[in-house]
Amino acid sequence: MGKPTGFKEHGRQGPPQQPVAQRIRHYSEFYHDWSETQAREQGARCMNCAVPFCHTGCPLGNLIPDFNDLVYRGKWQEALVQLHATNNFPEFTGRICPAPCEAACVLNINQDPVTIEYIEKAIADRGWSEGWIVPQGPKRRTGKKVAVVGSGPAGMAAAQQLNRCGHWVTVFERDDYIGGLLRLGIPDFKLEKTVVQRRVDQMAAEGVTFKTGVNVGVDYSADALMSDFDAVALTGGCTIPRDLPIPGRELDGVHFAMDFLTQQNRLNAGEHIPPSERISAEGKRVVILGGGDTGSDCLGTSHRQGAEIVYQCELLSEPPDERGDSNPWPQWPLVLRTSSSQEEGGVRDYDVLTTHFSGRNGSVEKLHAVRVNWGAPDASGRPGLERIEGSEFEIETDLVLLAMGFVHPQRDGLLEQLGVALDGRGNVQTDDSKMTSVPGVFAAGDMARGQSLVVWALAEGREAARGVDMHLMGETVLRPVLSGAMAR
Repeated sequence: MGKPTGFKEHGRQGPPQQPVAQRIRHYSEFYHDWSETQAREQGARCMNCAVPFCHTGCPLGNLIPDFNDLVYRGKWQEALVQLHATNNFPEFTGRICPAPCEAACVLNINQDPVTIEYIEKAIADRGWSEGWIVPQGPKRRTGKKVAVVGSGPAGMAAAQQLNRCGHWVTVFERDDYIGGLLRLGIPDFKLEKTVVQRRVDQMAAEGVTFKTGVNVGVDYSADALMSDFDAVALTGGCTIPRDLPIPGRELDGVHFAMDFLTQQNRLNAGEHIPPSERISAEGKRVVILGGGDTGSDCLGTSHRQGAEIVYQCELLSEPPDERGDSNPWPQWPLVLRTSSSQEEGGVRDYDVLTTHFSGRNGSVEKLHAVRVNWGAPDASGRPGLERIEGSEFEIETDLVLLAMGFVHPQRDGLLEQLGVALDGRGNVQTDDSKMTSVPGVFAAGDMARGQSLVVWALAEGREAARGVDMHLMGETVLRPVLSGAMAR
């Protein structure tokens, strides 16, 4: 702990942002860098607690007090080494992770927590700008071949770990871009794609082979995959979105959120999308169903496309401004949050149950809904839902985006061909080593865990890599992911 009084002398201060009126005119990241003084002051706020509860919130087990202190003392390269010891891609988590570590920060009991997420970003970005992050290929090769199916954060983490162990790693991606949701799902204003590509380039230089445009299970059979490789890691994500099967769902103008977000990212990458296939919010009245991160991403994208007005509706009730008695620290705080996209505008509404859509000439024109009350839990523990009589209302809309999450991975194709067992939620079932019911086949990330956070994907990818290495070699140099969160 470099400065025992740092948390008393300095308040929480994130990096400066572009004004709203300026940033909604483009799709680039809008956070500016901290000055050296600002970064070190934020690092000084870490108290290096005797029991660092931030570790219980971080699935990766990041050495948070250590790198905070090193930043305070200006030892940036050492901080990068500490950060990379547990996190392959801290510039990802430093941009798009909701920071459960900050929720568990001891300062968060009665003050604002340490800016752990932004410190991670600052360390990683400093590492790239100073040229400290370079390819680190293995010193020897084992001769073993591993296939990683899916190139999202779990797949990238698993691939880098396994390659550095000396295995020959091939990453298969059915799309034309490496990165999964990092590349096509997360808007550029939250994560510019050059940030992802430089890691892909680093991994390629280390010896990882990337094959895009290959839909394993369709273009390349599961039998061939098992024959050609000594082990397989399934990291294809949780890709089946939750639908809303109500009258009017078939109307033109009602779309899944990911179709909308993916299309804009492709446009930003320079692809041509025919006007007849465009999902555009320009000049339209937009309704987003879902109040989570995906809904927020749709909101920010709609602002940038020039929407006339945007409503973001949530079935659940509005969270409180402060923790309730049943939600004590260091649990994740169930409180109202305002994302950067919500700061830019839009109308937020809660306790809204959509009943049907209506329109003319095959296009949506109105969303019909009713207000609801949430009652006491039923016998299964699920809270009761009651419609409020006479509370029906409608919203005139030209575009509806369904951002209600994802239910399970795609089962037809690869998973069916492999015959892996699924758990009760339809995700790929794994044991403690992340191996599936099929020997030599492992699974990690959202495909095994269900829809979750980028930090969980990285942790699961690292854990799967450890399991694969142990399976192939009978021993492993890879450290287990031993965070309190993973232990739960």
